[in-house]
Amino acid sequence: MIATERKEPAQLPLPAEGPSAERIAYLESLVSQARIAAAVFTQFTQEDVDRIVKAMVLAGLEQAQYLARLAVEETRLGVMEDKVIKNMVASEFVYNHIKDKRTVGVIRDIPERNVLEMAEPIGVLFSLTPITNPTSTVLFKCIVAIKTRNAVIFSPHPKAWRCCAEAVRIMRETAVKHGAPEGVFTCVESPTLPDLMHHKDVGLIDATGGPGVVTAAYSSGKPALGVGPGNTPVYLEKTGDLNTAIVDIIISKTFDNGTICASEQTVVIDDEIYDAAINKFAELGAHICNEKETKLLERTVIDPQTGFMQPMAVGQKATDIARFAGLSVKPNTKLLIAEIHGVGREHPLSVEKLFPVLAVYRAKSVSEALKTCIDVNHAGG
Repeated sequence: MIATERKEPAQLPLPAEGPSAERIAYLESLVSQARIAAAVFTQFTQEDVDRIVKAMVLAGLEQAQYLARLAVEETRLGVMEDKVIKNMVASEFVYNHIKDKRTVGVIRDIPERNVLEMAEPIGVLFSLTPITNPTSTVLFKCIVAIKTRNAVIFSPHPKAWRCCAEAVRIMRETAVKHGAPEGVFTCVESPTLPDLMHHKDVGLIDATGGPGVVTAAYSSGKPALGVGPGNTPVYLEKTGDLNTAIVDIIISKTFDNGTICASEQTVVIDDEIYDAAINKFAELGAHICNEKETKLLERTVIDPQTGFMQPMAVGQKATDIARFAGLSVKPNTKLLIAEIHGVGREHPLSVEKLFPVLAVYRAKSVSEALKTCIDVNHAGG
């Protein structure tokens, strides 16, 4: 990997919060730049778009390690090597999926219905990005925005702003070098949700983050795409391949210290194979909490007032979480597993957990297992 020299973002610091003339003028200038860029984009051909996208993907791959390091240094979350993989997936894997798709002009002709499907850009997008997957989310959104000929104003999580701003800079400079308009990507440092979510020239809100962010996006009165919490259950049924399933769950739940919201949060296990499953988890490096340890863990990683995750636990190693909770575990422990007996506020570990802590539930029947999975998903998904 070739590390690029880090530069400060091109944007000026945002004026202080409040309805000042200076603040309003600053935000209007950002939107105006994006609107002009979006207007220029309407004249681009499919070949123009694809040329720029390819260059951006190559830049994303080249800087994957550099951006991963910045993300870990700033956020103190996750695993650098796993964030490299995230950046590569957000670049190359996304590219392989979209590179042959038409996104300009006629994209489908249905003569028997006298229908032509046309692809037109939205214009200016306002995009919110999370602390858990900061640079990979920026890379993905920039690549998709160029492919669809849209300009984006980014508002990253405050604790991941610098690494996101650097990812935006790399994508912007690469895109402009290969023909994209100057104002195609900008990055705002301070919170600007009310101002930009309701701005008349913002055509769509693209929000990735916690429940508050997603709710705000969907309540804005504008078209919105929201990606928020995921409280994913998985059912280990007695006739399944137990060993393969458990290996896959451990890989998924420990990847980047559990910061991906699509990873497993609660495993519902058939009673007949419950003991065998727990033993296999332990054999592969998980610590199985007893009842006392489970109570200590609950109080440490879940806020008793809100019922949500404690920020201090997000993206941390299992051994560090164990130390915070006062648990004694082996130095090579990958995952903490705690049994729960229900779903809801009385069972704190039944919610989403973006760290290597996994809840397990013993089900006496298929119907009980499926109901528990549904309850878990509804409790925080």
